[in-house]
Amino acid sequence: MNATLVQAPPAAPPGVAAAGAPVLSIRRLSKAYERGKTVLHDISLDFAGRGVVAIIGPSGTGKSTLIRCINRLVEPTSGEVWLAGRELTRLRGRSLREARREIGMVFQEYNLVERLSVIENLLCGRLGYTPLWRVWTRNYPDADIQRAFDLLERVGLAEFATRRADALSGGQRQRVGIARAVMQAPRLLLADEPTSSLDPRTSVEIMTLMRDLAAEAGVPVVINIHDVALARRFADRIIGMAAGRVVFDGPPAELQNEHLHEIYGRSEAAEGWIE
Repeated sequence: MNATLVQAPPAAPPGVAAAGAPVLSIRRLSKAYERGKTVLHDISLDFAGRGVVAIIGPSGTGKSTLIRCINRLVEPTSGEVWLAGRELTRLRGRSLREARREIGMVFQEYNLVERLSVIENLLCGRLGYTPLWRVWTRNYPDADIQRAFDLLERVGLAEFATRRADALSGGQRQRVGIARAVMQAPRLLLADEPTSSLDPRTSVEIMTLMRDLAAEAGVPVVINIHDVALARRFADRIIGMAAGRVVFDGPPAELQNEHLHEIYGRSEAAEGWIE
């Protein structure tokens, strides 16, 4: 089927749906990289049109796989992913490329073009909307260039516009990555462990920036994050995963010790996150 709007996704199971009209719906999503080794087990979730959702859980539980199945960087084995009424798992070729324009992605390792300048990296966020001849000649529309400079000002990097990306610190690179994702004017912002390579102070700055920019743009954020304290501080909703399944879904205030034990087990590492 081509990239057309089709029927709305079926309702999520009781207790799964988020409050508000969902912009993103996941239905019975499963992923197995090898036969008999399932990473995601029958995940059904709804995500409202605003706010920050943090996905927590131990390494290897499927958090990154879930994030990457949404934008088809990883192909799900079965199930459906709906974004604003469009079923993404059906799409191929041009239709998939067009749908991906609506999903901004912030990566753990920044995923910048190191040899390009900071401003050129931001303009890469407009590649899906820009004719190839403009890309090849670096002749971007004036409105895109102005928007890129405005975003650099917003993330505190205006003076670094012409500096190569490989000359930046980790925190600065992640600011560029966030600004590039916002340049897409997405319906949804995904972030895969955006603070794992950063020190605690910079991690707070990055989470604050991502939350605020998404709120200003009016788009929801879904973050895969290893730091429970950051999830509690910045998320409106926390999804806890264990062994490829959702075992907790609710506001941070409802995340209790017994939930963390179920998510992480009674390991010494988990005890450090439990009050």
